[in-house]
Amino acid sequence: MAKKKREFKLWKEFKEFINKGDAFMLAVGVVIGGAFSAIVNSLVNILTSVATWPIPGGLAGLVTNLPYATDAQRGLGAGAYEEIGLGQKFAVGDLQKLAGELAKKLYGESYTDVQFVDAKTQITNNYTLYGQTYYYNQTAIINWGALINAVIAFIIIAITLFIIVKIINTARAKKAALEAKVAAKLEHEEAAAEEPKAE
Repeated sequence: MAKKKREFKLWKEFKEFINKGDAFMLAVGVVIGGAFSAIVNSLVNILTSVATWPIPGGLAGLVTNLPYATDAQRGLGAGAYEEIGLGQKFAVGDLQKLAGELAKKLYGESYTDVQFVDAKTQITNNYTLYGQTYYYNQTAIINWGALINAVIAFIIIAITLFIIVKIINTARAKKAALEAKVAAKLEHEEAAAEEPKAE
């Protein structure tokens, strides 16, 4: 019986919590925040695309790859294919040529189209494209573009939230001033009504 009573009390407390405006407003805020992030990301992408117009590959190309510290970071096959150009990085325009070189190394001079595609797939699976350059996946990368993107997104969100909070605070201050004015007027009217009339 005591257990059922405790469960009922918990359920009642939970219903009160849900019915409070704060919990509902928090849920609304989360949903709006999710939708707002898509707008911010689009705006940031537009701004960064315009700002980094002259940079080959745009903001995505602003990366620094650190020199390899272990053989695993050297490139495809831990340096076994470095002589054909598959080291830590290569230009996007070299992909076809490198795929042909890798297919030749793996399958011999008379490789088939399927073997060429397989060699190309091996390369693209092991390298990630940043701007106009492919970098080996095991390479330590400092992604300056992602950092700049995050900073710009933060600034836009911070400014937007500041404006929203300022509008809300101004509206609250006006409401409080109006309520105080109405209360003062009512007080004045009540005081005037209580004054004895001159005979």
